[in-house]
Amino acid sequence: MSTPDLPHHPHPAAHPAFPPPTADRDRLAWIAPTVATLLLLVLGPAALLFGGLSAMATDSCGPDDCSQALETALSLIYGTLFFGSFLTFGTWLTSWVLPWTRRWSALRAWLAVASLLPPVFVLLLVFTLPQG
Repeated sequence: MSTPDLPHHPHPAAHPAFPPPTADRDRLAWIAPTVATLLLLVLGPAALLFGGLSAMATDSCGPDDCSQALETALSLIYGTLFFGSFLTFGTWLTSWVLPWTRRWSALRAWLAVASLLPPVFVLLLVFTLPQG
């Protein structure tokens, strides 16, 4: 008795669902975005809290009699809190979604560092507010 000729189906392992890792794959690609994420979990809320409370620096001089330096610093703080949040989120997200190959390692690290700049700038401004 002969068996009918059945179409040949290769073993499922012959065609894996995911391609094998290549030599160009960066196994350490997750480090820079993870460090940025952990730092942003601390720096982001701190910048928002202290930046929001910085308006109290005008309590001693009143909103109309404060120095121009203080008004400029407060404008920078609130502008950075608003516009910097878009920069922070965009650079942070991009550092995660770039391809995890060695070609993108340097850019990924720079984007992770850039995502930290707005909250650090806000905190620096808050802790160096000029006298009213």
